[in-house]
Amino acid sequence: MDFEALKIKNLYNMDETIAKDLFEGLEYPWEALPKIGDFIKMLGSTLSEELYDKVGEDVWIAKDAKVFPSAYIHGPAIIGRGAEVRHCAFIRGNAIVGEGAVVGNSTELKNVVLFNKVQVPHYNYVGDSILGFKAHMGAGSITSNVKSDKTLVDVVVNGERIHTGLKKFGAMLGDNVEIGCNTVMNPGTVIGRMSNVYPTSMVRGFIPEKSIYKKRGEVVKKEGMTD
Repeated sequence: MDFEALKIKNLYNMDETIAKDLFEGLEYPWEALPKIGDFIKMLGSTLSEELYDKVGEDVWIAKDAKVFPSAYIHGPAIIGRGAEVRHCAFIRGNAIVGEGAVVGNSTELKNVVLFNKVQVPHYNYVGDSILGFKAHMGAGSITSNVKSDKTLVDVVVNGERIHTGLKKFGAMLGDNVEIGCNTVMNPGTVIGRMSNVYPTSMVRGFIPEKSIYKKRGEVVKKEGMTD
């Protein structure tokens, strides 16, 4: 089975994240999940003091980022330039919030990389996940990052499985992915670039790029799209 579409190079623009070096030498994006915390500590120590403030243990916040007083940020974490962390956001650690990204009201992050311009603006849970450039999760949409039986997560593509070796794995969203409101992305979800998911969906496995996920078993290609 060819899993080419799941590879980092086919999901993400590495020029749109401060975490580019995190993915160096890796093939699939979920391979980065166990490395996020240590990477943040390393990267944070190199950030310009003119552009970033170190505000707590292993927490770096860009001077031009907007962080509401009611937000909670636990390290290791980096909040990028021009990012916005809104009222009662809960960042539990091992989180990179990209430039111009929005972490919204009551949104919770844990062990994630948000590329530049990502929006998780309203009541989202994002755990053990990587969200590509300009990916957007609608209000109430969440990543489910642990299987109910607590077994290791596989990614399923057309009935074929690729073993990740991970117990915790939420979703890998490619660049410019749009997730509809109140959608649940089950463990091991991978969604290709420029795809849309209808609201209130329950998604599992791989969705190809430039697709529209309407419901399980009904995924259509977007019409008139070119590279």
